[in-house]
Amino acid sequence: MQRILIIAGFLLMVGVLSSVVWSYGYRQAVFQLSEKAEADLDLAADRLTTQLQVYQELAVLMASHPVLEDLDTLSGRATAQALLLEVADKTAAVEVLYADRSGAVLASAHESVAGSVQDNPAFTRAMQGALGSAHGILPGPGNRIFTYAAPDFDISGAVIGALIVIADVEDIEQTWRGSTEAVFFVDHSGLVFIANRLELLMWQRVDAEIGLTPPDGQAVSFQARRLGPYELWTLDWSPYLPRRALHLVKELPVIGMTGEVLMDVAPARRLAGLQAATVAALCLAFGALLFLATERRRTLTEANAVLETRVAKRTKDLTKANAALRREITERQEAEAALKRAQADLVQAGKLSALGQMSAGISHELNQPLMAIQQFADNGSAFMERGKSEKAAENLGRISQMAARMARIIKNLRAFARNESEPMGRVDLVQVLNAAVELTEARLRSENVFLDWSAPEHPVFAWGGEVRLVQVFVNLINNAADAMSQQEDRRIQIEIHPGERLSVTVRDIGPGIENTEKLFEPFYSTKAVGSSEGMGLGLSISYGLVQSFGGNIRGINTEEGAEFTVELEPCEKEQAA
Repeated sequence: MQRILIIAGFLLMVGVLSSVVWSYGYRQAVFQLSEKAEADLDLAADRLTTQLQVYQELAVLMASHPVLEDLDTLSGRATAQALLLEVADKTAAVEVLYADRSGAVLASAHESVAGSVQDNPAFTRAMQGALGSAHGILPGPGNRIFTYAAPDFDISGAVIGALIVIADVEDIEQTWRGSTEAVFFVDHSGLVFIANRLELLMWQRVDAEIGLTPPDGQAVSFQARRLGPYELWTLDWSPYLPRRALHLVKELPVIGMTGEVLMDVAPARRLAGLQAATVAALCLAFGALLFLATERRRTLTEANAVLETRVAKRTKDLTKANAALRREITERQEAEAALKRAQADLVQAGKLSALGQMSAGISHELNQPLMAIQQFADNGSAFMERGKSEKAAENLGRISQMAARMARIIKNLRAFARNESEPMGRVDLVQVLNAAVELTEARLRSENVFLDWSAPEHPVFAWGGEVRLVQVFVNLINNAADAMSQQEDRRIQIEIHPGERLSVTVRDIGPGIENTEKLFEPFYSTKAVGSSEGMGLGLSISYGLVQSFGGNIRGINTEEGAEFTVELEPCEKEQAA
């Protein structure tokens, strides 16, 4: 019993929810239909007023035509009649005529209006000096007409006559009859004077609550109700008219009528019904699934007990696997730390190897200033004993210069030999190259290697580490000197190329690179096995250092020898700051 009550309550809830969805969806759909109906009504009204305006403008333009000034003679009337006939044929007007102040017709295109037009409302308005318009019904079929009368003025400004243009409404309707929705235009008396549905013509609005009544006065089925701001009609007038329709109204004071449209709301009802049915189907499907889920709950409870046992066993296995994985991660982290230490040791070993190669030249660079200092000191003492203080001061100045030079050499050596731990940042590339040149100057001079290097006047800032960059260029300069050790002509050229991608090139005139693919591999060397000149680590270390700065290093063969290019990230923004 309880299950039946739950199912009944659920079905009732689904019904209420579907009703709410239908109501909301119907209102939304009617709102969208109202926009289309309003657009259709505006289009029909604009089309009607535009077509009627042609005849209105025709009356204004023809009222003061020179041909209409001579209507007192038979020839003048014949000429005027020919002109009016031509205009009527070209504009499809029913009649074009000219009448004097008394309303007597002096000339007309088809002579369909005989006698006087004095009682025509449009003519009466024209005699007041304004453009007159009126609509009416003539005997016979196709008898709905629109009349426009334009006054004709003499030189003094007095009205002497009027030009009248009569248009057939049925001809105007032919271009849009049956199109879009049911649109009709009602005059001030409530008569449906123009419509795109023939069955609505000449219907009369007697009472707002009745809607429209056919010409024979019989009662018709009609019911009006409000849906929010909208008016909905329920009617059974014609198979070509909707049974349920949205009714909109628009005032048209230009032609003295009211435009109305009937938009079928059947699509809105179908859409709302589809939405409600969809919601009901989803709710019923959800209810069915919920019912099935409840029925299967007991089965799932039993299966859950078995599953928990398996999960416990699996959890135990995963715990063991997780412990093994953690041990493996710890071992890999220790291996990675050892690798980083080995790499740092390898970089330092490369520095010491380069220092070993430069030791003889550096010893000479330090020994020569020391001997010079001793000589200048002896000379200074002698000059002091002789009372030549100026000569003694000159010797002391030279001793100071020699000491400064030795201090600079020792400073570069200490900086080059130490392990750099500072983070990367802005580095003056010109200062780096000057330090590298100064460290290798003694060797190059002892081996008669000409170094072509002109330091720029302004600093060039790059992203990297100063000591590590010095090591890179020391390695490149030493490798270039090693490559040219077996030839007499030896020359190295260093250039800085500023730009979006900052680069430095080191060129030599040696035999070139034997294998460019293995150039930066560790322990690759073209030197003899067991040679004291190196183990093939210099370029490999340099490659790793430049890559750590976000740069690149490459080597190619040129017509004269080998060329190495070091690309670095510029630091222009930091420099500007």
